[in-house]
Amino acid sequence: MLYKLFAASILACLLLSAGLVHAQDSGPYKVLKIQLVGGEGGFDYVTADPDDRNLYVARSGPAGHIGVFNLDTLSQVGDIPGVSAHGGAVDTSTGHGFATSKPVTMFDSRTFAILKKIDVQGNPDGYLNDAYNHHFYILSHSEPNITVLDDKDGSILGTIDIGGAPEQAATDGRGKIYVDIEDKAAIAIIDATAMKMIGKYDVSSKGGGCAGLALDAKNNILFASCRDNKNMIILSATDGHIITDLPIGNGSDGATFNTATMEAFSSQGDGTLTVVQENSPTSFSVEQTVATPARAKVLTLDTKTNQILTITAEYGPVPPAPAQAPGMTPAAGPPSGAPAWMRGPRPPMIPNSFQILVVGKVRSQN
Repeated sequence: MLYKLFAASILACLLLSAGLVHAQDSGPYKVLKIQLVGGEGGFDYVTADPDDRNLYVARSGPAGHIGVFNLDTLSQVGDIPGVSAHGGAVDTSTGHGFATSKPVTMFDSRTFAILKKIDVQGNPDGYLNDAYNHHFYILSHSEPNITVLDDKDGSILGTIDIGGAPEQAATDGRGKIYVDIEDKAAIAIIDATAMKMIGKYDVSSKGGGCAGLALDAKNNILFASCRDNKNMIILSATDGHIITDLPIGNGSDGATFNTATMEAFSSQGDGTLTVVQENSPTSFSVEQTVATPARAKVLTLDTKTNQILTITAEYGPVPPAPAQAPGMTPAAGPPSGAPAWMRGPRPPMIPNSFQILVVGKVRSQN
């Protein structure tokens, strides 16, 4: 036990030092904190609930559970055991949360007690909770692409086919939802009331493999973080015309927009976080590329502190590829344009190295 505690403390110090060194690049944003959490299981999404000051971190696999952390201190305040999920979100007004496990898990956002399990088709992965009509949208790469739940009671309201693999969704809060279709170089437009796709924007002229999507709802601007050309495609949410595109890192898997600072953020698996400044609805620039530990590829925004939170872990060496027997056909790999860390054998995660990162502006000492 003493050895484990000593090893964990040493690892925490090393991770914190490495993060702070990596963060010393030019610009206002820095890695402010690295919180070693540890524990077993894979991970995908992380979601902030700024109103109740909670952070939801889903872990997958046999030891799957949802850890709940205080947004201000990162101390753990709750846990939802026995839930192997990609992620989850809550509706503050109903007090209900949903996790994209299979079956989907509905829980109480105040007590963290499981309320019910909901059988859905497809493979729950990404998600969006829309306060406009208190609906929870489950994204699946297999059909049905989107399943819609009622936040009040968890009932299934319908499904939506968008003709491809959805990765991230954004709402304008007025009845429109936008979903990037990762394998089609397109963005679907959803009518939230009718629960159907009413249009699609093609972004293939600038790239594809878009895995992050954010929205400036005030000015109707979409920010699509795409892997193929390692760029952020910026387009009008009103008519789909592409305004510009800007370079980002390799392996984006998430994007968000902060209306308070008029900045879009894209997190990449290569250890970079790209900050894009919206100078006006027609003028955009890369404000900063923040260095982070590798594989911190998803993110969430705390709108109360204007800080970005992301998650990652430390990994060991990549194992050798298994020998292929004569005459065997190679197994299908990741999609075209996938970053290096998604191709071939995956490196093993170092036990108990899972961590939460906080990225924000350093406050002035004056």
